[in-house]
Amino acid sequence: MDLVIRGARVADGTGGPSYTADVAVHEGRIAAIGKVPGGGRRTLDARGLVLAPGFVDMHAHSDLALLRDPDHSAKAAQGVTLEVLGQDGLSYAPADERTLTGVRTAIAGWNGAGEDVDFDFDWRTVGGYLDRLDHGFGGRGIAVNAAYLVPQGTVRAYALGWDDRPATPAELDRMRSLVAEGLEQGAVGLSSGLTYTPGMYASGSELTELCRVVARYGGYYCPHHRSYGRGALDAYAEMLDLTREAGCALHLAHATMNFAENEGRAGELLDLLDTALAGGADLTLDSYPYTPGCTTLVALLPSWANEGGPEAVLARLRDDATAERIRHALEVEGADGCHGVPVDWSAIEVSGTASAALAGHVGTRLDGWDTARRLLLADGLGPTVLQHVGHEGNVRAIMRHRAHTGGSDGILHGAKPHPRAYGTFPHYLGRYVRELGVLSLEECVAHLSGRPAARLRLPDRGLVREGFRADLVLFDPETVAAGSTFEAPRALPHGIPHVLIDGLPVIRDGRRTDVLAGRSVRRTPVHRRPIR
Repeated sequence: MDLVIRGARVADGTGGPSYTADVAVHEGRIAAIGKVPGGGRRTLDARGLVLAPGFVDMHAHSDLALLRDPDHSAKAAQGVTLEVLGQDGLSYAPADERTLTGVRTAIAGWNGAGEDVDFDFDWRTVGGYLDRLDHGFGGRGIAVNAAYLVPQGTVRAYALGWDDRPATPAELDRMRSLVAEGLEQGAVGLSSGLTYTPGMYASGSELTELCRVVARYGGYYCPHHRSYGRGALDAYAEMLDLTREAGCALHLAHATMNFAENEGRAGELLDLLDTALAGGADLTLDSYPYTPGCTTLVALLPSWANEGGPEAVLARLRDDATAERIRHALEVEGADGCHGVPVDWSAIEVSGTASAALAGHVGTRLDGWDTARRLLLADGLGPTVLQHVGHEGNVRAIMRHRAHTGGSDGILHGAKPHPRAYGTFPHYLGRYVRELGVLSLEECVAHLSGRPAARLRLPDRGLVREGFRADLVLFDPETVAAGSTFEAPRALPHGIPHVLIDGLPVIRDGRRTDVLAGRSVRRTPVHRRPIR
């Protein structure tokens, strides 16, 4: 045996009762569970620790971070052994040169523009991007494993640009082909960002046609739907309806009910989901255990102001008359980019800027449209913001749901990122298990490991079971907690001394090792069903 873990309290990822056992690891897999006689090349005394499957971050924005930072303690130190990238309909593949240039600008607030990376953006396909992850740093790999969703907004930009118009039949065929190619090359599904351009310009019927392709390959659809504010329940219902028509599995991204209009209304969402599940829907969701949200400042603008791509947006912002129309949409009408709710500038906190010269704005609340406009222009649409619009009661109710999984929605870029990027998983275990008792420890571990692995259809991950990959985390249930706060968002967690990927120590005694055991995790092939 390569490693024998002695005397751990095993929470196996099923949600069933935990138990005490030894766990032996050999050649990257779990070789034995129970009373393991003899020793291994290494022995780890785990008395007083919980042994769980490695955590799966179902909503991550590490698309460049994994290639920029070999340490990646932001996730590794949390016990995350797999991240799902390509979120919110915008990422770096598939793309041609024109599309990639626009996308890099559009999501610079999430990932940075990429000028600081030591590689060329020379891939053009999903398979090429996944190959880049496999190569990682000097051919050694990346810090944690990564799966990928085909980003629908990027696909739309590739096929027809950034215009607000219906796709022609030929353009729809091109999008269907791009989605199919991405799935064939290993993507696990399709994402959308339906409050972000250009994905938001897609009609329900267009999305349904793309979801038919996803269903054919056994993947799932992961939408950031059209509203988390005034139209939230209708937006959730649209996603349920179109995936039902397409016969496609559905995973609702950062599922919550925000803004004053939705305080105390989580039960209405859960009733909607329970009805769908009772009707046979293949449905899961993710959430992060915090009330503020995080996005780019430009995303709050009305969709018409974002049409045509980043350069067109900047031109509109420079024009006084058009800028006044944008202000009116934001402050009076309730822009669709701001979820149909008139913006409360006092709830918008700057969390990052692309330009270091503008870093003095970080941590300040916006005092109105004039400041927001100047900042967007000066920073080339780069600012990220925290939106203090959530409700603790809704957060707790949603995380209890049987279809719930954990997702950080962690944006690692910026001077003052949301603490969820560094703290989501230990915050669940420390705050919502130990301190509040919202979830039992075993149930929470299942939400963070076994259930997301099942959604991803990974046959040998997500459980502590013989023959499964030894992606494991050991934590102290008495001390595990997020270290990150809104004041110190990059502080590492407490109480997670050991993290293994393929049986190799990524975190040992609470410190990051130099192990790069992560690789791309590609969709498990299934029989392709005819498109209905």
